[in-house]
Amino acid sequence: MFNVEKKNINLGFMPLTDSAPVIIAHEMGFYEKWGLNVNLTKQNSWATLRDKLHTGVIDAAQMLAPMPIASNLGLHGQESTVISPMILSRNGNGITLSTKLYQKILAQHNTNEISMPFSANILKREIDERKKAGKKLTFAVVFPYSCHHYQLIEWLKNSDISPSDINLLIVPPSDMVPSMDSGDLDAFCVGSPWNAKAVREGVGITGVTSSDLWENSPEKVLGLMCDWQIEHPETTFALVSALYEACQWLENIPNRFEAARFLSRAKYLDTHIDVIAPSLLGSCLTLNNSSPRKVENYQQFSTLGDPAFNRPAHYYGENIAKLMHASGHINAKQIMNLDISSIYREDIYQAVI
Repeated sequence: MFNVEKKNINLGFMPLTDSAPVIIAHEMGFYEKWGLNVNLTKQNSWATLRDKLHTGVIDAAQMLAPMPIASNLGLHGQESTVISPMILSRNGNGITLSTKLYQKILAQHNTNEISMPFSANILKREIDERKKAGKKLTFAVVFPYSCHHYQLIEWLKNSDISPSDINLLIVPPSDMVPSMDSGDLDAFCVGSPWNAKAVREGVGITGVTSSDLWENSPEKVLGLMCDWQIEHPETTFALVSALYEACQWLENIPNRFEAARFLSRAKYLDTHIDVIAPSLLGSCLTLNNSSPRKVENYQQFSTLGDPAFNRPAHYYGENIAKLMHASGHINAKQIMNLDISSIYREDIYQAVI
């Protein structure tokens, strides 16, 4: 047990399946076990969550893996020394096309089915047709500095499609399906369960997952302000310990059924268990009323008995910084001056796990 400096903590999360560790730690009593009283606060957007962490409204946050780097560089916000002492999850994203767009692509290719995962090549004819008409396909990601953004861009570039060939919007995860249903979006890259919800409702088809693109890449991390961690070192250790225990608990498949039940509650994801459970069980819903595709590592939180899985290794941060540079989000000078070891804090994690 740690001598926590602050027992009562506000922890921000987004309504996504990979918020499971922060929710399970609460539901299974792991925070309490490590001497903490954690209040979970659901956020509407990643930008709001970031700003609340920066200003001290919340003490800790589930964050996108690139967000701590973006915060330290002051990208689209105040320059703030955010650190990450732990990886919370890997994989979990998917690229979904609207059913309307998919049906048009099938007709263009004179086929009834396209094998999955598919490349962005299937979009080329539609992109060319729209270009002639002075129009573009409209895609969405959840945040500019996100693995969703970089995965989508890489998927397009692998088929020699330039990001300038599409319109790219920023849309909160839970707004993706309504935006596609209304016709505002042709496609999106988002985390579970919102791909599955689009499929269940007949709004979209999910043809690619992040496991197909970057298997086992960090997706969500624990975010803290550096000054807060310095002031509360024992509290940080307790928080990491509780979340690590939750991640280990989630590696037991029967436990994941229970996790889906917890996550479906209104105060968390507020959506039906049949769209939450699939990714937790290595199943990707592709087409409505069709058999799912097996994606064994669709959603990962830990590896039993191997603490290295959740360690925020510096090379993960360095790889993310390279992606940010390749996408034009940061320049050569910024990447040269980045001290990833001061952001991805392996030392904190290794001191406690």
